[in-house]
Amino acid sequence: MANISAADIKKLRELTGAGMTDCKNALVEAEGEVDKAVEILRIKGQKGVAKREGRAASNGLVTVKAEGSGKATLLELNCETDFVAKSEKFIALAERVVAAAAAAGASDPKDITVDGLDLQVVLDDANAALGEKIEVRRVATFDGAYVGVYLHKTNPDLPPQLGVLVELTGDNAEVAKDVAQHIAAFAPLFASREEVSEEAVANERRVAREIAIAEGKPEAALDKIVEGRVTGFFKDSVLKEQSFAKDSKKTVGKVLEEAGVDVVRFARFKVGQA
Repeated sequence: MANISAADIKKLRELTGAGMTDCKNALVEAEGEVDKAVEILRIKGQKGVAKREGRAASNGLVTVKAEGSGKATLLELNCETDFVAKSEKFIALAERVVAAAAAAGASDPKDITVDGLDLQVVLDDANAALGEKIEVRRVATFDGAYVGVYLHKTNPDLPPQLGVLVELTGDNAEVAKDVAQHIAAFAPLFASREEVSEEAVANERRVAREIAIAEGKPEAALDKIVEGRVTGFFKDSVLKEQSFAKDSKKTVGKVLEEAGVDVVRFARFKVGQA
């Protein structure tokens, strides 16, 4: 039997939100493999598991640097406490780093230099000054026909901790804003069904079948049940197939079609989440 540590259990709890005992049992069954344990919890019907994968405990902020209507950079800067996250020095550092990222057109922290200095040098200086670990977790730069931006404060006492970039095929500020706010609220994983890999669909189909079997569904009904749950996966995960936040009678895809634009890509950063 694999040696299951308290750290393994803690990690699985952060990823899934499941109880300690359930996490321990899943890890034992998975022989210590965390990804397999997540899947086991899904199959056994643990609520929230699929939605909370990748959850991590961290603080910080999300900031944006826009250049006109066709280019913008979104960046997540992390720290250890909300006390530092709302400090003037930390916010000023974020503005300095996102400006450098925008100038470089960066979509990877490794591509950022700040005033001629390597990013890590600048962050190390900030670590020393602020007394906490400071890091750029992720960055995205979009350059296209029209790029909408949206920042949201999840806590009024803190800087924005949720941000979205959405690139459209044409200039439509109202639709870009609406879709960006929708993405912020509903957290899609893909822009369109075509972006979902065959492997991911096959895995969802397999997991859906195992869940149905665990629920005692009749063999003759399994194929229909599985396809229904895979369709549900697309409706939950694919932006264009989600019900639009401002009008649930329409999909986001329908709203885009009526506006004569399409979503090229999007990025959604929330502090503490994958």
